[in-house]
Amino acid sequence: MSQAPSSTDPTTDPATDPTAGSQRASSDPEVNIRHTSGPIVVITGASSGIGCAAALEFAKRGASVVLAARGADGLERVAGACRRAGGQALVVPTDVTDPDQMVALADFALQEYGRIDVWINNVGVGAVGRFEDVPVRAHKRVVEANLLGHIYGCHAVLPHFRQRGRGVIINMISIGAWAPAPYAAAYAASKFGLRGFSESLRAELVDLPDVAVCEVYPTFVDTPGVAHGANFSGKQLRPPPPMLDPREVALALVQLVRHPRPSTLLGSVAWPVRLAHTVAPDLSAGVTRRLMDAGFRRADPAARGEGNLFEPSVGHAIDGGYRRSPMNPDTVKVLKLGALALAGLALLRAL
Repeated sequence: MSQAPSSTDPTTDPATDPTAGSQRASSDPEVNIRHTSGPIVVITGASSGIGCAAALEFAKRGASVVLAARGADGLERVAGACRRAGGQALVVPTDVTDPDQMVALADFALQEYGRIDVWINNVGVGAVGRFEDVPVRAHKRVVEANLLGHIYGCHAVLPHFRQRGRGVIINMISIGAWAPAPYAAAYAASKFGLRGFSESLRAELVDLPDVAVCEVYPTFVDTPGVAHGANFSGKQLRPPPPMLDPREVALALVQLVRHPRPSTLLGSVAWPVRLAHTVAPDLSAGVTRRLMDAGFRRADPAARGEGNLFEPSVGHAIDGGYRRSPMNPDTVKVLKLGALALAGLALLRAL
């Protein structure tokens, strides 16, 4: 019987151990200095996964990071790691589904540092299961966090960027915004909506060439997100390979701040998957459905639950641990070739 993989906590790396000397940032005079030569980066969903990895990468490069998530304890651990990595870090417990809290987050960063250079909307939650088996309140929460949370973040920071005439907004989306997965209807809706929102906002800001709205579309990333998310399928969930290292995504965000671009797809199968669904959506959806059904049949039973939809996650790791589980390299190659073959077949059908 397979077990869910264990997550790797950033505290296991002695170079970035956040457990020692972690204090509430607002009471630390050293990090309350408003004048800093590095960029000021606000990151939501910063207590684990991509957000945590991104905070560390920016901190290593001398940035001052303002960390937001619902759980204060997890944020404090990440803040400690960022300080030990060489950056400054402030902690602001925030629920992105509350627009007033998002305004307070932006105001806090401005009060402490006098400016914001980068705003990364990174929160993402999911609810897996047949559409009618997932409670309406869970569907609603997914859309609130994934779509409205990003909108609230942009609404909070954009007046400052307009005033300064510069700034970078990064909206973490998903390849699911191009190729929706079955059994994740609200997630797909939120990601499609977020793509449309980002493109609309960018068009609105064409008169401000130094204000960038960037979209990032990774394939599956090995974070604790799947284990933390809501699961109404009754089956143990496991992301399909090939999976990205969250640190790869974090490095892509650093590069994106240096050289902003509208759209960034990450992962070896991202472009084939997008192409296949664009030119032959029915074929792509059918193949995805069959693959997911097969995965559910093989999966072990699991308890149904709301996961981290309404409560902060318990774990605060960067990794989900899935890449450490045994996976035949030939299987990964076959899956990659399958994605390419699907894209090719879709193109042929479109001709």
